[in-house]
Amino acid sequence: MTRESQTKGPKICNSPICCDKIQSSSSSSSSSSSSSSSSSSSSSSSSSSSSSSSSSSSSSSSSSSSSSSSSLLSLLISFIAIQFFKNKNKKMRRSATRKTGQPNSTSVNSSAVDLFRSASSRASSKELERIDSLFYSYANPSSGLIDPEGIENLCSDIEVDHTDVRILMLAWKMKSEKQGYFNLDEWRTGLKSLRADTVSKLKKALPDLEKEVRRPSNFVDFYSYAFRYCLTEEKQKSIDIESICELLDLVLGSQFHSQVNAFVDYLKIQTDYKVINMDQWMGFFRFCNEISYPDLINYDSELAWPLILDNFVEWLQAKQN
Repeated sequence: MTRESQTKGPKICNSPICCDKIQSSSSSSSSSSSSSSSSSSSSSSSSSSSSSSSSSSSSSSSSSSSSSSSSLLSLLISFIAIQFFKNKNKKMRRSATRKTGQPNSTSVNSSAVDLFRSASSRASSKELERIDSLFYSYANPSSGLIDPEGIENLCSDIEVDHTDVRILMLAWKMKSEKQGYFNLDEWRTGLKSLRADTVSKLKKALPDLEKEVRRPSNFVDFYSYAFRYCLTEEKQKSIDIESICELLDLVLGSQFHSQVNAFVDYLKIQTDYKVINMDQWMGFFRFCNEISYPDLINYDSELAWPLILDNFVEWLQAKQN
């Protein structure tokens, strides 16, 4: 290109076609630019939307992760707490077992048992107070014992004669050691066993007491006790014939009426014995239970019978012949 052409301006074309082309080109260029701008804007908007969506998703994911971590932490704390209390309970049971030698029962059962024992203890204490009060209503203030006069007053209140065998049975129940006297401990023993803390209860208990004594397993002990109860002196081993006759009728008369009457008749007329000892007393009880009466066919004098019974049988046989 020449210097001249470089310095001169561009040639202006007056052709409408050229102008149209230029305008068209310019318009096309403008449109393309506008389209490009719009596309860029749309792309930017899309990018922004994508970014917003990504941000929202990231936030949701973060929130879900945080919630999951919190739930796991709560479960872990609960598990640790449960294990702690389990171990604590095991230690308490072991401790209770070492102390008592038995596994610890539940607190509910333990409380119920404690309440029952407490109520039972209070009731027993009240019963004992009434038994003691009843004792002192008959006891001699100076001796602190229920003496023969007190026993007579008791017999009057329960409507039983003082010579009735049931008074002897009551003494047996009390394990009384001295004839005609009851001390406080003996009184407590008998009345607690009979569940009698009033006069009316004691009166009602007498029929059951008599049934108890009449049982074969108890009657042997009662029969033996009756003899010991009449030993009123220290180191006394025997009882005079007159007292024995009364005692036999009192203790055995209702069961072995014929044998007792015959033996009492013999004791009153014989002159060899002034007293009866325990061996002879128990021997007669065995005689009543084992020997056929009145034929005596199974009595064998060669067996270990007290001599007084051999003499009694000879006397009976002589009477029969």
